[in-house]
Order: sequence, then structure tokens, then C-alpha cells
Amino acid sequence: MYVVTVRFRIAAGKMTEFLPLIRENARRSVADEPGCTQFDVCVSPHHGDAVFLYEIYQDRKAFDEHVASAHFKAFDQASALLVAEKAVELFARVEPVA
Repeated sequence: MYVVTVRFRIAAGKMTEFLPLIRENARRSVADEPGCTQFDVCVSPHHGDAVFLYEIYQDRKAFDEHVASAHFKAFDQASALLVAEKAVELFARVEPVA
């Protein structure tokens, strides 16, 4: 499995605009992309401008398809001016030993 984490710092006063956009992107990713198995949107109780994403894809190809999707491109364009900082990390998931 292919894991993607994203940390956003949202521009001052823009969280109420950003959250509906990212929630719709997450919903569409899980509903419309067979290779996306999980897409969690998390906010910090201590930092009002922080958003963390935890996404799981079947493989790198599925993630590349996500980034190429119309709904991701729409989110990316609509949220560009709402984001102050963005950091993406990519991981290979280690399955638990039975």
C-alpha cells in the first residue's frame, strides 16, 4: 500500500473556505477512485490553522491517477490562495505480521 501524508498551514481566516473543499476532495477520492482506500482529513485542536491528511492508495499508480483526476485539479486550483504552507510525504505501508 502507498501512503501519502499532507500537512497544510491554512492562511489566516481561510479555514472555513478550505475545509469544505478538502472534505469534498476526500469524499470524491474514496467514492470515485478504486485505488484510494482511505482519505482522512484531520484538524488540530491546538493549532487552528493546521490540517493533516492521511491517504492510502493501492499503489503509486493509483496515487498518480488521483493527482490527475478532475476533482483533485479543481480542489488544487480552488484552494491555492487559501494555503500558506503545504508539505507532502510519501510512504510504503508496512503490513503487520500475523
